[in-house]
Amino acid sequence: MNTIERRKAIVERLMAADEPVNATRMAGEYGVTRQIIVADVALLRAEGYPIRAEHRGYVIEKKHGGRMLFGIVCRHTRDGIGDEFYAIVDNGGEVLDVTVDHAIYGTISVELHIASRFDADDFIEKAKRADASQLSDLTSGLHTHTVAVPDEKTFERICEELTVRGILVERA
Repeated sequence: MNTIERRKAIVERLMAADEPVNATRMAGEYGVTRQIIVADVALLRAEGYPIRAEHRGYVIEKKHGGRMLFGIVCRHTRDGIGDEFYAIVDNGGEVLDVTVDHAIYGTISVELHIASRFDADDFIEKAKRADASQLSDLTSGLHTHTVAVPDEKTFERICEELTVRGILVERA
């Protein structure tokens, strides 16, 4: 089993599981070390998979409040964050998080929960007041989001809008 096959198997295993899956157990199943599984999970998160660690192992969020979860890879300038958030929330989505894959620090992810223009404007205003950098500043604007939507049609509409705005790089 090569790396790509193993990562696909990890996602499938987590999607099928009803309880957390232990990294050591997966390592034994796939014939690699626990550290390899941990690294695979970090890379899968960077690709937008909503995997979280619990004390008994990894779980993948299949739904969020009854909604479907999708990953998107985006790139925009610092001033493009409003366009990005509006394209998502105006079309029925919620931005759950932002993740970057930093060359030195590895995967960095932060929860956002931007569900409306009010949330988006509040986030942007707080960043301006604090004169704070955006996480995507670390990666020349490249980042991923986990987006919660009621259905696939909504996700398609969001992707179309992000594409029109020149923000969507790919679906994760």
